[in-house]
Amino acid sequence: QVQLVESGGGLVQPGGSLRLSCAVSGSEMRFYVMAWYRQAPGKQRELVASIKTSGITNYVDSVKGRFTISRDNGKNTVYLQMNSLKPEDTAVYFCNRLNSPIDWGQGTQVTVSS
Repeated sequence: QVQLVESGGGLVQPGGSLRLSCAVSGSEMRFYVMAWYRQAPGKQRELVASIKTSGITNYVDSVKGRFTISRDNGKNTVYLQMNSLKPEDTAVYFCNRLNSPIDWGQGTQVTVSS
């Protein structure tokens, strides 16, 4: 069974940084485009960033220049480095395969507040 386990969230002040990790088990991650999503209270889940098998990345405009997605196929793990965090980045963050999503994990809570 394929599972996604997100970690690394927490409470951080505006302007701070966090690094999220997503461990994939039960499937070879290297064959898939991977993505990070987030869901803020009362809002729909949105795509934040994606990374192709080639390493090419894409970002939603609101995080460009602040977030960096990366992948380590050997560790079957995808990362999201988040810098210059803003209160509007507060959300539960999830990872998944972009084009053939599987069951969602629990996500990791990111709270940006002073």
